[in-house]
Amino acid sequence: MGVIAKNPDILGGTPVFRGTRVPIQTLFDYLLEGGETLEDFLEGFPTVTRESAVAALEEAKDLLLSRP
Repeated sequence: MGVIAKNPDILGGTPVFRGTRVPIQTLFDYLLEGGETLEDFLEGFPTVTRESAVAALEEAKDLLLSRP
C-alpha cells in the first residue's frame, strides 16, 4: 500500500498522505512553488512523517521517469 490515498469522503477525493488530511499537492507547493524545504513542510504538517514525504516524492519520480 502506497503513501498516497484517494477517498471521495476525504477532501472530495483529493490525493492525500495516507492516514492524514494533508493533500500531496501541498508538498509540491512547498518545495516547488514556495521555495521551502522538506523540513519546513514537515514542521508545518506534523502528521506527515519524513518517510511518507520521501516516499511520495519517490512515487512521483517513478511515475515521471516511467513515461515514454
